[in-house]
Amino acid sequence: MLKFKFLLWMLTKLLQRAVKTKPACAKYVDGKKLVFQIQTIDGIGRHFTIQNGKITSTGGLTQAPQFSIVFKDAASGYAVLSSKEGKDAFLTALREELLVIKGDFVEVMWFQGLTEFL
Repeated sequence: MLKFKFLLWMLTKLLQRAVKTKPACAKYVDGKKLVFQIQTIDGIGRHFTIQNGKITSTGGLTQAPQFSIVFKDAASGYAVLSSKEGKDAFLTALREELLVIKGDFVEVMWFQGLTEFL
C-alpha cells in the first residue's frame, strides 16, 4: 500500500516537472480544468487537479471527480502504474478487471495524452 501511495505522489511530481520543462506539455495543460482521482476499490488514493496550467494533488479522495481510475487493490495499481509496458499494462488490467474507469472517458483519453510527456 505504501508503494502505491508513494507512486501516486511521485506521479504528481513527475507531471509538475514535465509542465515546467517541456513547452509542449505546458501548452497541453494550458486552459484545462480537470479533477480526477486514482484509487483502489477500498478507497486508498489521491486526487489530482489540473487548473491554470498547474498540476496539484492531495491525498485522499474527492466527492466529484470528472473521472476515477479504480484498481482492484494497491498491489495491482502499483504494478500497472510502474510497468514499463505502459499502455499495454493498462489495457491488460482493464481486460482482466484489475482496473475500472468511472466517469468521463473523453477526459481519461486526454489524461492518457498527458502521460505521454512523462
